[in-house]
Amino acid sequence: MANASPSFQNPPRDCALCPRLAKFRDQNRTTFPDKFNAPVPAFGDPGAGLLIVGLAPGLRGANFSGRPFTGDWAGDLLYKTLLDFGFARGTYGARADDGLELVDCRITNAVRCVPPENKPTGPEIKQCGAFLRDELAAMSNLKVILSLGKISHDAVLRTCGETLSAHPFAHGAVHRMAGITLLDSYHCSRYNTNTGRLTEAMFRAVFEKIRDIAR
Repeated sequence: MANASPSFQNPPRDCALCPRLAKFRDQNRTTFPDKFNAPVPAFGDPGAGLLIVGLAPGLRGANFSGRPFTGDWAGDLLYKTLLDFGFARGTYGARADDGLELVDCRITNAVRCVPPENKPTGPEIKQCGAFLRDELAAMSNLKVILSLGKISHDAVLRTCGETLSAHPFAHGAVHRMAGITLLDSYHCSRYNTNTGRLTEAMFRAVFEKIRDIAR
């Protein structure tokens, strides 16, 4: 685990660390001038005990709304589940201004900018890892991390200084690390739910484990 840090910074709006992502962001600003089109900041209290880490903003989801998992199918399932398990309150309206609040929970992404075809490269994941590292270090009350998908899982392990071979990704797996528990879930994307790779019952089962550990 990274050393504790009192604060962290989100990537600047015109972050240039990843040229391919910066180019794609500029293209989207031309095509969709009224949308967010910038590195998407985390959502929720840095003092939370649960951190959910996704892959990257969806083009017409978080990249449009400016809030993780907001505006696409993945968010519909995620926020419904968070509300059901008491990790959120209010009403999810698929907009950043819908008034929804997270409860002892924070949501971020391994990569903060939307990648072409939703596929960040290895170097892009590594570059953005510095922001995830600072965020984890600033969360002094963090108990549980939920990784949505293998890319998120691997990014979290590298950030925490853990070896991938010691913690293989598997849906529903629980990994004990120094002071933190990492849980895995298949990503709650439309593709995974449409194909049956992830069902709502499977997703809820992961949150039942989280609830038992985090509270």
